[in-house]
Amino acid sequence: MTGRTCGTCTLCCKLFPVPPLEKPAGKWCPHVVQGKGCGIHETRPQLCRAFDCQWIENPDLGPEWKPEYCKFVLSIYPGTNSLAVTVDLGFPANWRHEPYIRSLRRWAEAALAQGDQVLVFTGGKVTAILPHGEQELGEIRPGDRIVSLKGPRGYAVELRRGG
Repeated sequence: MTGRTCGTCTLCCKLFPVPPLEKPAGKWCPHVVQGKGCGIHETRPQLCRAFDCQWIENPDLGPEWKPEYCKFVLSIYPGTNSLAVTVDLGFPANWRHEPYIRSLRRWAEAALAQGDQVLVFTGGKVTAILPHGEQELGEIRPGDRIVSLKGPRGYAVELRRGG
């Protein structure tokens, strides 16, 4: 644990859906108090309580990775060990710049070797980060799986549609 707190950062309150509050992804939560945090912190939904921002959790991430600065949130993709990079649509390409892209590619190489991925979510679109490039996967739907593949030319990622 890092001892970090959200402080003035509230980007997760914009980027992620919160069904119990009927809050869609990409829209500010009506309970957010800009620059201060959650206005219903004591009674916020369990979904919000359980969210693990990797900037708070990972002491190896410097201040440049704080979501309010980089304009994306790092989290673990539910049900996997894959790293999710959820992007603020107002800044859709920030993750492609330094100091971020070099680290994302390095992490992708380690993740792919273990059968996991680094996935960038930009609205409804998903992009897999590869050690030496990117792979557009399109829109992911419930029941879909993302699979890592190693071939003679290196790693690839495939989106497998659910039944």
